[in-house]
Formats: sequence, structure tokens, C-alpha cells
Amino acid sequence: MEGRGLVLYPGDPEARTWVKAQAAKILEGKAQDVRAGIRRRATRCGYSTKEREGADACASYLENKKDHLDYPAFLAAGWPVASGLIEGAARWLIKDRMQVTGARWGLDGAEAVLKLRALVGNGDFDDYFAFHLKQEKRRNHDSRYSYPETPAA
Repeated sequence: MEGRGLVLYPGDPEARTWVKAQAAKILEGKAQDVRAGIRRRATRCGYSTKEREGADACASYLENKKDHLDYPAFLAAGWPVASGLIEGAARWLIKDRMQVTGARWGLDGAEAVLKLRALVGNGDFDDYFAFHLKQEKRRNHDSRYSYPETPAA
């Protein structure tokens, strides 16, 4: 990144450090500062139109998505903001189970499996299963075999 300023190369440790710093700024709610810094650096370093395509595309993305980049508010609300986290959860919850070779799913069966996986993933399965067993007993036993009380002698 010396010489002409910011020139990022895959695998360059300095580039990785710089990108991490910019990501931290974005998470702090400073996406517009990052956008302006990227454009300013590309201009100051005298990049040609071709050389600055990536920088301009990144800056444009930050500008176009500014309403969706209020990470301090999202984090304060407890919302996940890392797409990797969300994609990993979706892969674990849905893809890894539903995309097994030869599987065919109807809507009801798929929904039931996903609900159970969500209960396991959230750590709520044991409580749910205890509730389920009580409901099954009520439906299948208590409602069929309830007898009137025997009169006292």
C-alpha cells in the first residue's frame, strides 16, 4: 500500500488490516466517513478510471445502502449484523438438513423439521418436548378415558 497509496492485493497483510479498520468504522456508524475516505484516497493517489473502479463501486455501495448501515442501532436492538452469521445459521437450519441427496419434502413435513431444528438450535427442545408429551397425554388419554368420579361410600 506504499507508493501510490491504497492498492489492495488479495493476501496482502496490510490490505487485510486496512479492511478490518474500515469494517470497524462501519460498525461504529461511520459508513459515510469510510465512503468519503475511499473516494478521497483514490483521487489523491491519482488512480485512473480503470484503477479506481473497485473503490468507486465500494463507495457507491456504501452511499446507496446508507439507510441499511445503521449498525449501532441494530446492535443496540440485539439484531445480528454479520451476514456470515446469518448465512451460517440458514445453512445449518435449512440447507444442511433439507438438501440431503434424494430427499423430497412436502411443505408440512419441511416446516415440521425446521421447527424442530430451530428448537434444538435455540436450546428450547427439552421444554418443548415436555409440553408436547403433556398435550399428547391430554389428547390421547385423558379425553378418551376420563371416568366420572366414583361416589363416596
